[in-house]
Order: sequence, then C-alpha cells, then structure tokens
Amino acid sequence: MREYGGYIEFESFHGALLHEKAIALNCGRSALEYLCEAKHIKKLHIPYFLCSSVRDLCDRVGVKYEYYYITESFMPIFEQKLAEDEYLYIVNFYGQLSNEAISELKQVHDRIIVDNAQSYYQMPVENVDTLYTCRKFFGVADGAFLYTDSLLERELPLDESFERMHFLLGRYERSANEFYGEYVANNKLFAHEPVKRMSKLTHNLLRGIDYDAVAKRREANFKFLQDAFVDVNKLKLTVPYGAFMYPLLIADGMKVRKQLQQMKIYVPTLWPNVLDEWKHGTFEYKFAADILPIPVDQRYGVEDMEYLVEAIQMEGNYGSNY
Repeated sequence: MREYGGYIEFESFHGALLHEKAIALNCGRSALEYLCEAKHIKKLHIPYFLCSSVRDLCDRVGVKYEYYYITESFMPIFEQKLAEDEYLYIVNFYGQLSNEAISELKQVHDRIIVDNAQSYYQMPVENVDTLYTCRKFFGVADGAFLYTDSLLERELPLDESFERMHFLLGRYERSANEFYGEYVANNKLFAHEPVKRMSKLTHNLLRGIDYDAVAKRREANFKFLQDAFVDVNKLKLTVPYGAFMYPLLIADGMKVRKQLQQMKIYVPTLWPNVLDEWKHGTFEYKFAADILPIPVDQRYGVEDMEYLVEAIQMEGNYGSNY
C-alpha cells in the first residue's frame, strides 16, 4: 500500500540515462557474473595488467582463466583460437581502444567481452557484450550497465543503496580524507555481493545528471593535460569524449604520487595487486607504479588543471607546454 503524507523524501529526477537500453545492475562484477551465467562461460582470457577483482570473481563462480599481455597502447596480445565456451576479456584502459579497434578484435576472435568501466561515454560495438561502471564517473555508491543479447531467466533481486550513501554525502560537505575508510569499505563490499538489479536510488541519481556537460568538461580537462604533457608522457594518447582520467606515464611516477599526496592531490594506484605480483622493471610493474591517473572529472576546470600541471612540474621536475 502506498504511503501518503509524512516527511518528503529525496527528490525524483526524470532525465534520460546515457545507457537507457542496457541492463541496469548493482556493480561491474555483477555484470561480468551475469554474462558468465547467461552465456555459460567456462573460461576467460584476461590481461595480466588488471585488478584482482575479475580473477576473484572467476574463482568465486567457478570460471577458469588464463592471462595474456597487452601492448604499450593497451591492445591485447592474443593469438589463440577460442573454444566455444571461452571468451576474451578486453579492458578499455582509459578509453584508449576505439570502437574500430574493438570491431576488428570482434572479427578476429568473435567471443569477446569489453570492459568499458573507464570509458562510460563510449557506446558499445554492435553484438559485443559490453559493461560499464557508474561510480567511477559519478557520485553514486554503486551501479553498472550491461549490453548483451543473452538474458538470465531467473528474477534478480532489487538492490538498495541508502545505507551505502554516507561517505558520498559526507564528502560533499567535508574532506575526502574523513570518509576515505568508508569509501574503501564500500568498494570491498562488492566482492561478495550477488547479482542484483540497480537500486531505485542509484537509478534516480543517474537521471539527474547533465551527461553532455559532464562529458565536455572531462574531455576539455583531458585535452588540457595532454597539451601540457605531450612531450613528457611516455604514452601516446587519444583524447576520449567524456574521459575517465589522464594517464601520465613518467619514470618516477610512484615517487611523484607520494609527493602530490602531501599537497592533497590524490592520484590513485589503480592496480596495486600488480605491484605485488610482478617484479620491479617489468612492463606490468612499470605501468602500475608509474602511470599517474590525473583527475579530469566534472568537479574541475581550467584553473584546476593549471594548478595540477604546476604541481606535477614542480614535484617531478618536468616541463610543460601550457
């Protein structure tokens, strides 16, 4: 029975979702688990350069996995022929794989899954299973979208997000440091969450976003940093629409990251497990340690980018072009 009266709850938004036609789920891990179940996947081929969450999910749901290497332009190095129940898991790092490149991989390998967690604005290639993660781009505690032609026959429970919102609400009015522990705990929660439908709260928040304005701000910030660091960045980059972060690869990135933290510039190590699993000097270790993912999101403008360039230039003793 519907309630009438009482106090007014959180406002409802009515804007369109960017991925309106996709399956809305509770998290990226659930999107992959959904695919493994719906497509009866027995084995995934995953990159060495990857966080442990995919591997942990495979262990949990009984899917075997093998590793492959990637190039310095983030392209898979994979020449095996896939069996009927095997899939190639392709990570679109920093949105640097174009849909043309993905289409070519589809033609060669057929059974591919594209992880667009770092490329929210890049629409899927036709007939390619593609997943997206919301909380890497927007102020939500959870949420993912999945494009696939394989549907689960069982009914999925509806997720609830209200108990996970405290760190986001607190971060809005206070410093990130004060709620960082809650943020980390929220991330760890999804390692054991079952597949659920996206919560009403997250769905609602995502309908209140001006997606075009966000994308343009992210793209402009990325381009500013690219112009500033094109001569020192060891990565050759394209400028994605609605970029995730700007990956700056420098020789002593780990040292600069620690120095920036003292200035309250928080540059994450996105794949810390790689530092434990690979020796110093290897390709994978270098990418995990020395790529600085610089924030370019919608909270920031040109003055912020200027400040970040000056800080990195000072701490790393690098010149810039801006």
